[in-house]
Amino acid sequence: MSDYQTLRYEVADRVLTLWLHRPESLNAFTVEMADELVDAFVRASADDDVAAIVVTGSGKAFCAGMDLSSAGNVFGLDESQRPTMEDLIDRYEDPAIVSGVRDTGGRVSLAIYRCLKPVIAAINGAAVGIGATMTLPMDVRLASERARIGFVFGRLGIVPEACSTWFLPRIVGMSRALELVYAADILDAASAKEVGLVRDVVAEDDLLPAAYALAHQFVDGRSPVATALMRQMLYRNASEPHPAEAHRVESLAMFYTSMADGKEGVAAFLGKRPAAFTGRVPADLPPFFPW
Repeated sequence: MSDYQTLRYEVADRVLTLWLHRPESLNAFTVEMADELVDAFVRASADDDVAAIVVTGSGKAFCAGMDLSSAGNVFGLDESQRPTMEDLIDRYEDPAIVSGVRDTGGRVSLAIYRCLKPVIAAINGAAVGIGATMTLPMDVRLASERARIGFVFGRLGIVPEACSTWFLPRIVGMSRALELVYAADILDAASAKEVGLVRDVVAEDDLLPAAYALAHQFVDGRSPVATALMRQMLYRNASEPHPAEAHRVESLAMFYTSMADGKEGVAAFLGKRPAAFTGRVPADLPPFFPW
């Protein structure tokens, strides 16, 4: 899926800019956009020419939430089914469950979670509902002064989605997460920074330059293999019940990176020169990945 209808996919200087691109409807989210976002993150993970990803919105908004003008079930769900938790375990990849029951935003968040490249959200305007929750599995959120962020599900009689009940408490803490979803308020950019949702608030014209500068800070002069492993290690190991689980993964990751880009990194440090890492992602990821 290379010709997207709801996205713009542009790579320059090793940074992919992924634009949510339905500006006429404030980039409102659709099932088609969900499918294209999943494809785009899989594609970027497999492309060694992409070192980092910046996600932003075309026009005035980042994403105004689900497109509520769709016919039938506006969330794209199959109301003829009566799924059980067993269905979501035993039939997780069954097409009927994937397309008719599984939350579309959750499929996007899981694709971002699995991504092998750093992901930065450049929130340029309204980001409500799925527009807010899809940014949570992104590594850093920057906001323009025009940004407005809201977990508004309670106002619609529905619940948070896109794996946000896993990510949001990890970002802002449990009590604050509960307050955000109970109140369902729209936060301005300064308030979003105050609660820890965004890293920085910048002027509108400075948003993308700030995101690109951060992307290059993350990836220039860095091993792509080590970066991919670090991203997955932090997300996965942080949810393990005992630090010994992290020790197992870190032991294997250190073992294999020490024999590859690690040798060049040490030589460059001792030689007081820039490192020239040759590892490629995903081709040179170590054999224990994914664990």
